[in-house]
Amino acid sequence: MTTTSLAVLVPLLPFLGAVAGLLLGRTAPGFVRPLAVLPPLASLVIAVLVAVRQGGDQAISAATELTPTGSVPIELALYIDGFAALVAVLVGVVATCVQIYSTGYLRDDPRYPSYAALVSLFTSAMLLVVYSGDLIVLLVGWEVMGICSYFLVGHYWETPEARAASIKAFLVTKLGDVPFLIGLFALATDAGSFRITTVLGTVASGGLHHPTLIALLLLAGVAGKSAQFPLHTWLPDAMAGPTPVSALIHAATMVAAGVYFVARLLPVFQASSAAMTVLAVMAAVTMAGSALAALAQDDIKRVLAYSTIGQLGYMTGALAVGDRGAAVFHLLAHGAFKALLFLAAGVIIHASGTNSLAVMSRMKDLRTRVPDAYWTMTVALLALAAIPPFSGFFSKEAVLGAAEHVATGHTEHAPGAAGWIVLGAGLITAVLTAAYATRLWLLAFRGRGVEATDHGRQPVTMTAVLWVLAVPSLAFGLLYGPLPDWFDGRELTPVLTTSVLGTGLALVGGLVTYGAWRQTTVLAARVPLGAVAAHPDADGGQVEAEAIAGHAPAFGDVAYAPDPADPGRLLLGPLHRHAAVGFHLDAVYTVLFVRPVQAGASLVRFLDREVVDTYVRAAGDLPRWLGAAVRRAQTGNVQTYVSALLAGTVVLVVAALLVATGA
Repeated sequence: MTTTSLAVLVPLLPFLGAVAGLLLGRTAPGFVRPLAVLPPLASLVIAVLVAVRQGGDQAISAATELTPTGSVPIELALYIDGFAALVAVLVGVVATCVQIYSTGYLRDDPRYPSYAALVSLFTSAMLLVVYSGDLIVLLVGWEVMGICSYFLVGHYWETPEARAASIKAFLVTKLGDVPFLIGLFALATDAGSFRITTVLGTVASGGLHHPTLIALLLLAGVAGKSAQFPLHTWLPDAMAGPTPVSALIHAATMVAAGVYFVARLLPVFQASSAAMTVLAVMAAVTMAGSALAALAQDDIKRVLAYSTIGQLGYMTGALAVGDRGAAVFHLLAHGAFKALLFLAAGVIIHASGTNSLAVMSRMKDLRTRVPDAYWTMTVALLALAAIPPFSGFFSKEAVLGAAEHVATGHTEHAPGAAGWIVLGAGLITAVLTAAYATRLWLLAFRGRGVEATDHGRQPVTMTAVLWVLAVPSLAFGLLYGPLPDWFDGRELTPVLTTSVLGTGLALVGGLVTYGAWRQTTVLAARVPLGAVAAHPDADGGQVEAEAIAGHAPAFGDVAYAPDPADPGRLLLGPLHRHAAVGFHLDAVYTVLFVRPVQAGASLVRFLDREVVDTYVRAAGDLPRWLGAAVRRAQTGNVQTYVSALLAGTVVLVVAALLVATGA
C-alpha cells in the first residue's frame, strides 16, 4: 500500500470508529469499548508507519479536486512533512491513551458510548487538520473540533457549570473563527488557491497583496483555538468536563491546532513584521499572565489549564521569532507531559474525591494511596518546570535559544524587538512555572491532617497509561540530536547562556516556593465541619469529583479552610485575589460585550413585543371589534328593525329637504 493510501486511513479510522460507536452504543454495548480503543490504536500504528516512510525527507503531497467551484478550487489534498508526521503520532498516542484511560475512569457512566464516539471524532478532526494540504479541508477539521469540544466539555450537562463552560468554549472560539474564515478567503484570493503549497509559493514570490491584514485576521482564530490572550478565558472553565477530555484538548487536539496552523503557514506571518510583533506581544502576555493565574488556583485542573495556556505561549513565542522547529518541538514534548499531568490528576481526583488542593493539603499520606500518580506526576512536573534532563528542559530551551538568537541580531527571520519580548517573558515565566509546579506537588502530596478516605485501588487501565506517558516525558527531549532532520535542519542543541539562565531561574522559583510552603504550614488550622466544603474558586470542578467518587469532600470529622499552607498566597500577596479570577478579564468582557449585547437584545425584545406586536394585534382586533358591533345590532326583534327603518327614512327625508332648500 502506498504512503498516500496509508495516510488517508489515519484520520479515517477514528471517524469510522466514532460512527460505529454511535450506531451500536445502545444496541450492542459490548462493542463500545473495543470501538473506542482499537480505531485510534490502529491509526497510531499507521501514523508511525507514515512517519517512518516520510523520514523527515521531502514532503509527501497528493491532491484531487473535490468539486469545480468556478473560481478558487477546493481540493482533497495531503501534505505531510516532518512536522505533520510527528504531530500525527503525538495525536495518536494521546488519543489512544485517553481512550484506554477512559474505560476505567468512566466505567460506570451511562453516557460513555456517546462520550467515546465524540473522542474518536475529535481525534479524527485533529488528524485531518494535521494532514490536510487544503485550507478548506483543514477548516472542516478545525470546526468539527469546535463542536466536539462543546459536547465533551458539557458532558456533565446536569450541572450549570458544565453547561456554561461548554457554551463559553464554543462562543469564544467562534468569536475568533469569524475573522479567521475571512482571513482564509483573503489569503486564497491573493494566492488563487486554497492549496497550502500554492499559498506558500505565492508568499515566496511576493504575491501576497495584504500580508498584515491577512496575518492579523488569521491570528484571531489562532488566539481563540489555542487559548491565547485575549481569547484564552474559555480554557480554564472547560475543566468542568471529564478529566480525560481535558488531557486530550490540552495535549494533542484543539489548542494544539492553532499553533500547528501558524507553524504550517509561518511564511505568511513572516511577510508582515507588524504581525510578528503582535504575535510576540500576545505570547508574552499569555505566558506571564497565565503563570501568575496558575499560582493562585485551588482547583488542580485549573492550575494545569493555566499551565497549558502558558506553555502554548512559549510555542507562539517561538513562532514569533520565526522558529517553527522550536515551536513544534515544544508542542510534542508538552503534549506528552501535559497529557500525563491531567491523567495523573484524574487518578488523584478519583482517589481523594475532590479537585481542591486546599482539601488535599489536609490529607495525610495521599501519595501512598496513589503511588503511580505520585511518581509519574513528579516526572511530568519536573518536565513542566524544565529541569534537565526531562523533556521540557530541551524543548523550552529551544524556544529561549531561538528568542536569544533573534534578540542579538543573528537572524532576520523576525524583528529584533520580538526576540527581546519573547526572551524576557520566557525567563520570567520559567520562574513562575517552577513555582506553581512546586506548589501543586507540595499541596497534593505533602499534606498533613486526617487520613484520606480509601476508595480502593485505581483501575489498571488508568495507572498503566501513566507509565506509558512517563517515558516520553522523561526521554523525548534527549532525541534533539536526530530530530533536526524532521525540523527543516534546525539545530535543537541547547544554548549555554539560556540553559543556565532558564534552569537557574526554575530552581530559584522552586526553592522559594518550598520555603514559602514551609512557612505557611504553621498556619494550618481546623475549622468546624461544614464551614468549608471546597474552595470557592473551584468553579464547578467539584462536580466531577463527586460524580466519580460519589461523595462530598468532607473527610473524617473535619473539613478544612482553603487558606492555610498555600504558598501561593504568600508569594503573590495582594495580587493573589486578582490572579485567582484571571485578573478579572471575564468581568471586563461582561461589561464591554455581554451586557451591551444583553441590553440590545432586551431593546429588540421590547420593540418586538410593544411596537411590532401592537400593530399585529390591532390588525387582528379591529375586525373582531367591528364584528362585535354588527353582532349586537342583530337582536332578532322585529319592532327594533321597523323602528330603525322608520328612523332611517326620516333621516333621509330630512336630509333631502335640507339639500332642496339649500339649492
